[in-house]
Amino acid sequence: MRKEQIDSQEEIVTPEVSRERSFLDLSGVSIDFPTRKGPFRALNNVNLRIAKGEFVSIIGHSGCGKSTVLNIVAGLCRATEGGAILNGKEVTEPGPERAVVFQNHALLPWLTCYQNVELAVKTVCKGRKSKQQMREWIEHNLKLVHMDHAIHKYPAEISGGMKQRVGIARALAMEPSVLLMDEPFGALDALTRAHLQDSVMEIQAELNNTVIMVTHDVDESVLLSDKIVMMTNGPSATVGEVLTVDLPRPRERLALASDERYNQFRSQVLSFLYERQRRPEGV
Repeated sequence: MRKEQIDSQEEIVTPEVSRERSFLDLSGVSIDFPTRKGPFRALNNVNLRIAKGEFVSIIGHSGCGKSTVLNIVAGLCRATEGGAILNGKEVTEPGPERAVVFQNHALLPWLTCYQNVELAVKTVCKGRKSKQQMREWIEHNLKLVHMDHAIHKYPAEISGGMKQRVGIARALAMEPSVLLMDEPFGALDALTRAHLQDSVMEIQAELNNTVIMVTHDVDESVLLSDKIVMMTNGPSATVGEVLTVDLPRPRERLALASDERYNQFRSQVLSFLYERQRRPEGV
């Protein structure tokens, strides 16, 4: 178990992820948003290295810039200073190698589950796959999230958890290098949330893809992650601590409930959040 205390002006370098192995590198990332009173600095000097195949959670209080970090990696907004390098290339705009799953499933209501996934597949696979191959690929990804039984149903005909499964299938069907998830289970009931967390763990184990997830849920972050990035409060939020969760995989939630090391990780995250809650913003 390792916890790294990070000074806001220093670069994060975790022992197990060297510069040579870094797959995604955020370096000196700061971002200002215009306001009537002048520029508002939301993030300040965020540094982070992520290895290929890692599952990383970003956690912190509301307003600490978690989603902004995700949006910079997604190419949905540009950093004022610094930037993100993915697999040796600077991120300057959205691209199919980075798929986003939002808290809202964002399915098109006039399309079936199959057609919602098909829309993404046609965008990224046109010219690379035949119609037969695309059909098989769509069905494969819906089966991966256990939604192959509902391929012809419309979003209005399925539950919230099922909609989110289709959203995940659509993202995976793009064959992204990085799967970005912005509180993907936040609007779901506890049981549905648990089932989807288990599905995501199974999928990540099978595909060995890189996942970055924004969450408010401490238990979720410890259960799913290889690394937990804990953000300081805004404004000028940055990375406060990085916790490496070296629990063995596969992980069983019921067994972990009484696991001493799991509870130690959970306690460390909670301690960080409680400490930050008592501090004034920006401190």
